Amino acid sequence: MAGGVGSEATRILLGVNESTIKGYPHASISSKGAFEWTLRKIIRSNTSGFKLLFLHVQVPDEDGFDDMDSIYASPEDFQNVKRRDKIRGLHLLENFVKRCHQVGVACEAWIKTGDPKEEICREVKRVQPDLLVVGSRGLGPFQRIFVGTVSEFCVKHVECPVVTIKRSAEETPQDPVDD
Repeated sequence: MAGGVGSEATRILLGVNESTIKGYPHASISSKGAFEWTLRKIIRSNTSGFKLLFLHVQVPDEDGFDDMDSIYASPEDFQNVKRRDKIRGLHLLENFVKRCHQVGVACEAWIKTGDPKEEICREVKRVQPDLLVVGSRGLGPFQRIFVGTVSEFCVKHVECPVVTIKRSAEETPQDPVDD
């Protein structure tokens, strides 16, 4: 994996998302863990041999208004919600990009909208990374039925190696669905 003269950097796609904990507009525990693990265990000190590709998939709210009543929505309300979502997504990616620049790792970042499982698989097919790294919330079998897991879906459907990073016990919130 080491980058030498004339060799291409190893490209690692990281699927990252926002925390689902209300009032916590930052990267999820799983995303931060997957990123830090990648830096610590894969990249180590070989920063020139790798390029990190950050993909954030925003899940559209059905009516676009989270918990708000949308009966009296105007076209401007929808534009404001789209603008807010874009700003939040850019803020999320900015934190990962800043950290990459601090340690000297090349990176790219972009946002897609849709079902995270489908979009990650679509982007893996499009950009053809050498490796996909995703965080895992560590849901039990009962929770997986209702919530579903992006990491399991990706393992089954992408054509590159996939590494799933579990949260440590200390990082797990009381409700494992929170991340």
